[in-house]
Amino acid sequence: MPIKTEITAADIMPIDEYTKVRKQRRTAMMPIKKARRMDIGPVATAYFENYETMLHQVHEMLYIEKGGDEQLADELAAYNPLIPKGRELVATVMFEIDDPIRRANFLGRLGGVEETMFLKFAEFEVKGQPEEDVDRTNAAGKASSVQFIHFPMTDDQADAFKTEGVQVIIGFTHPEYAHMTIMPETTRAALAGDLA
Repeated sequence: MPIKTEITAADIMPIDEYTKVRKQRRTAMMPIKKARRMDIGPVATAYFENYETMLHQVHEMLYIEKGGDEQLADELAAYNPLIPKGRELVATVMFEIDDPIRRANFLGRLGGVEETMFLKFAEFEVKGQPEEDVDRTNAAGKASSVQFIHFPMTDDQADAFKTEGVQVIIGFTHPEYAHMTIMPETTRAALAGDLA
């Protein structure tokens, strides 16, 4: 079965129907999202996206904001770029610090972090590429607390990533946040399904 890489209006349930099944759908999404979530260091979390996670997000945004067809066009424009296109992984990366003063100080030192993310596996290193929708570091050098990172792969890299048991390291090389971690096999296996 081919990998779905784009949400269309035809994929969206009417809100009254979604409301009836929302609880079950949210419950069904929990294990999918859990397998695709990675903590990297003390405050960064990568949420690897795919068609299912973005379809869920679009439904949730429509349910919450109730903006109808006009909103749907905006949501599709926002979330379709975050669906892997068959030879990439895509992560929403969040730097989560509750204290607003500490968060502002931390993000003020984190400029350019979106250029420093990587995946290492087998003999390969894949550098993350930030989503180009907007600049995620401002002119003063303050990073956004939310980043969208693509990991484009060659055929050889995708094949190596899909190899059962291959060790995958994910991290950052930023001088203020040089953290990395080993990806659990359950996460690697879930993400391998994003690669055609």
